[in-house]
Amino acid sequence: MKVAVLSPVAWRTPPRHYGPWEQVASNIAEGLIKLGIDVTLFATGDSITAGKLSAVCAAGYEEDRSQDAKVLECLHISNLMEKASDFDIIHNNFDFLPLTYTGLIKTPVITTIHGFSSSRIIPVFKKYNAIGKYVSISNADRSPELDYIATVYNGLDTDDFKFNDRPDDYLLYFGRIHPDKGTAEAIEIAKKSKRKLLIAGIIQDENYFKEKIESQLSAQIEYIGPAGPEKRNELLGKAFALLHPINFNEPFGMSVAEALLCGTPVIAFNKGSMPELIKDKQTGFLVNTIDEAVEAVNQIKTIKRRDCFNWAFSQFSSDKMVNDYLKLYRRVLNTWSNSSPLLH
Repeated sequence: MKVAVLSPVAWRTPPRHYGPWEQVASNIAEGLIKLGIDVTLFATGDSITAGKLSAVCAAGYEEDRSQDAKVLECLHISNLMEKASDFDIIHNNFDFLPLTYTGLIKTPVITTIHGFSSSRIIPVFKKYNAIGKYVSISNADRSPELDYIATVYNGLDTDDFKFNDRPDDYLLYFGRIHPDKGTAEAIEIAKKSKRKLLIAGIIQDENYFKEKIESQLSAQIEYIGPAGPEKRNELLGKAFALLHPINFNEPFGMSVAEALLCGTPVIAFNKGSMPELIKDKQTGFLVNTIDEAVEAVNQIKTIKRRDCFNWAFSQFSSDKMVNDYLKLYRRVLNTWSNSSPLLH
């Protein structure tokens, strides 16, 4: 089977620090390669893969701002679609734009919908319902207007995370600095809990950082900047708990799964996919207010860190995700009238 994995071109695949879609695309590609599948990764030129790499740019537009994002995206997507006949199946991890080619090629396309940036993009997905082969990353993140073939949870390389049963006493906020992600709420929870808070992540909203975060920084509330893979395991593993007080219906939440794989419980606002990622009172706490989160911090020691690891390992491993997708590829190929024959 020849598979094309289409990743975004905002960041490198896998990302140096931020880039959840790129990370998932990488985990899919590398997992398939380990199973002996012939994979071509369509990503930035500085991307890393054990398979073949096809690129139209040296670096992503978020890392080289001299590039025009839309122009780069058009060149990137067309590069794959013009080679579509070389593949048995295409796995689109790049939102709705590639769908506009799917009626023009014979190769089947599976599209993982990594969330909706706006309801205004749904008409594009809706137009291609019949051939889109949509996969959601959580049951919570589904549009009633779309047809889905499955839900496949994002998977992580479990070898990248080390279980730690002896944490420090700090709380951790791990994610982009943005109102949606609840950075300010995490600070309030930490202050009311009288615990140290480490904040790690890219500043996505500069005004929010300056107005709501910067003035709160102190010996107790510390911003340490973006944390790449080399820092991630230590930060997450040593945390007393991860604070995830989101203000939107998050489609998945990679940092939640990452923390759990380290054995670190998560306290999250009960929105979006959080009930699918967190077993309330077993691997963390689902709360609705800051005061409830503070109370949850006081109850963290009732959570067994080994239970956090076991749950995440069973649900959110790269191996499970890749096997789930491979089954979908085979199902699609077996029913796709114009597809190439299934080789393996």
